[in-house]
Amino acid sequence: MTNLLITHLFYFALINLAVVLGGYPLIKNKLILTGWLMLVVSILAVHLIFLHEHSILRMLAIIATTFTGMKVIAVTEGYKSKPLSLSYKQWLVYAVGWVGMRAEPFETLGEKALPNAWPMIRFGVSRIIIGALLVLLAHVIVEQQFNVLFTHITVSAILLVGFSLILHFGMLGISAGSWRLSGVNTYYLFRQPAKALSLTELWSKRWNIAFSEMTSVAIFRPLKSKTGSAWALLIAFAFSGLLHELALSVPVNSGYGLPLLYFVIQGVLVLIEKVLVLKKITFLQNGLVARAWVFFWLIAPIPLLFHEQFIKQILWPLAGLHW
Repeated sequence: MTNLLITHLFYFALINLAVVLGGYPLIKNKLILTGWLMLVVSILAVHLIFLHEHSILRMLAIIATTFTGMKVIAVTEGYKSKPLSLSYKQWLVYAVGWVGMRAEPFETLGEKALPNAWPMIRFGVSRIIIGALLVLLAHVIVEQQFNVLFTHITVSAILLVGFSLILHFGMLGISAGSWRLSGVNTYYLFRQPAKALSLTELWSKRWNIAFSEMTSVAIFRPLKSKTGSAWALLIAFAFSGLLHELALSVPVNSGYGLPLLYFVIQGVLVLIEKVLVLKKITFLQNGLVARAWVFFWLIAPIPLLFHEQFIKQILWPLAGLHW
């Protein structure tokens, strides 16, 4: 089994290396459709290779391959209407070393260090520590043998927050700060989401900027002139939902359609917010009401996104716990 896993990991690395090395010519020649084809083929190949591996490994392999392929598409779209000023070396470093979907900051790779690098690194380290403490707290709660339903709900919520702090705010914060030391104008990909006063603000400016960059550049902008803003926005949210299906449903072979529904709901709500603005309905201008609105619509449908089998097969085992 160990040898088989090593073989699968080798094939995974080979596929992603091929996408990275072959991506630059596609970007240079603006071959967007070829990029989409390469994305689909690479994800399908990795899915089949890891079909009988542990759900966590399947999830990580699919996510990594999806991000690698989407970078080719996003960067091709980003440079479509302007000269390619990104060198092959800069592309390789960006493709392997940064999660964001904008490659332009890496055009200054190797120049003098930019300000705020070490504060970002310290911020990331502090979030990893807090996240690790939350994971430890989850273990303590499980050991206390409380009511099963209470334990499942409480521990799952704590683990979601804990792992988000470790990855989204911790590791990505450290990554952003570290690249700034090399002259790359990287930035927080999660920007104080608790301050969002609308779902529009949250999804476009504060939560997972890599995803918003990806859907904006690769989906919304190309479709806007063809379908109109409203449909382009809904399709962008639906596409985000499909990517979350790959990450959250496919690895556990369950929950299909639920993450997609979650993001369709978010897209509809964003459109409703835009209508409220146009009709000058101002109840969301109250800070307390606005935050309650955002919090409710994020949390109420959250079981659609993080469905039971994802929690059971991935989230809890990732923390070393058994459902």
